[in-house]
Amino acid sequence: MNSYDKPSSTHLLIVDDDQEIRVLLNRFLSKQGFRVSTAADSEEMQAILGKWKIDLVVLDRMLPGKDGLSICVELRDASKVPVVMLTVLGEENERIEGFNVGVDDYIAKPFNPHELLARVKAVLRRTNMAPPSATDSFGHVLEFGPWRLDIALRQLTSQSGTLVDLSATEFDLLTTFVERPGIVLSRDQLLDLAGGQVELPFDRKIDMQVSRLRRKIEDDPKNPTLIQTVRGGGYRFAAEVSSNEKPAA
Repeated sequence: MNSYDKPSSTHLLIVDDDQEIRVLLNRFLSKQGFRVSTAADSEEMQAILGKWKIDLVVLDRMLPGKDGLSICVELRDASKVPVVMLTVLGEENERIEGFNVGVDDYIAKPFNPHELLARVKAVLRRTNMAPPSATDSFGHVLEFGPWRLDIALRQLTSQSGTLVDLSATEFDLLTTFVERPGIVLSRDQLLDLAGGQVELPFDRKIDMQVSRLRRKIEDDPKNPTLIQTVRGGGYRFAAEVSSNEKPAA
């Protein structure tokens, strides 16, 4: 089990000048098992960051003195701690500005604490996930078994050059696996990493997509050797992956 699946080991920092919001979120998130600290402004936030290891910051955009965007810029210069920003601004350009300075997610005020909880958990899953081992060291074309995956062209071809018809979701899911060979990925991680666009209910979202993907790339989908099920854990891509940046013949 990963650290973000154990809320008691995860320390959240709430930065908001509204005392009522700080008290509400402190009480609510503490009941969910998280360790919670609160700050009213940048100065109090820095004091807490200097004292504790913080796993995620819930940061109000409209703070007195330094605003949330300025604080986020400073945070990014010093650390990679994820940030979920609270805002009353709903304009798309405001969100884009935030993402450009390192905000991981947004939630607009007024908000449902349960929605904030879901976003916090999703950001923790993404940021605690091991980075792709393939994209750092490999090119845009990845090979495994009899298959050739062209990331840039979004194409999967067989050794004979036959193009495999993959949906956008199937391609994203396969890329997520191929970029992380040997790593056990939970269903929640796969949903986040593959874009969360699988429109089926509950955990069956990923299971159904994995089943469809296996039918297209496995010799025997009922006894898969590429995408293996890990009991109680999720799935693992078991094939050896190599890079080939040259175009296919």
